[in-house]
Amino acid sequence: MKAVINATPLISLSLTGHLQLLNQLFSEVYVPTSVYQEVVTQGRQRPGSDVVRNADWLIVQQPALTSPIPVALMGLDLGEQDVILLGQELAVDWLIIDERLGRKIAQAMGFQVKGTLGLLLVACQVGLLTRQDAAQAVETFSKSCIRLSPRLLAWLEEQLNAF
Repeated sequence: MKAVINATPLISLSLTGHLQLLNQLFSEVYVPTSVYQEVVTQGRQRPGSDVVRNADWLIVQQPALTSPIPVALMGLDLGEQDVILLGQELAVDWLIIDERLGRKIAQAMGFQVKGTLGLLLVACQVGLLTRQDAAQAVETFSKSCIRLSPRLLAWLEEQLNAF
């Protein structure tokens, strides 16, 4: 399975030491050039930057497609737009996006979408993480710049307790 990932999930998984899950769950993981620049170049010295830079299995690629609608009109940032465009171009299986609007647009276009919490849940379901690992990751988020809604946290807890 192939996936294209946006900045927030890259940073989130890097912060928790779980970036490698992407390499274990997907055969190919693409990062649009704009997302890579946001996390690694512009984000130099920020959490997650070095981990992403050193993940030589990530495939950094500029989408050849362009959007006929300016990103500002859609309410997306450049990275979210490029994730969707690259996903469309490469016909990937999954888009990894945390931001609500980007997820809704991607789903409306027919993509399967996961966020960081969804990836942690899948990793637990297939035995790559324990429930305690997932709970520790969420705890790390709460101490960092990553914000999660109480609704999402309750959803993850319910899902983890269901298996």
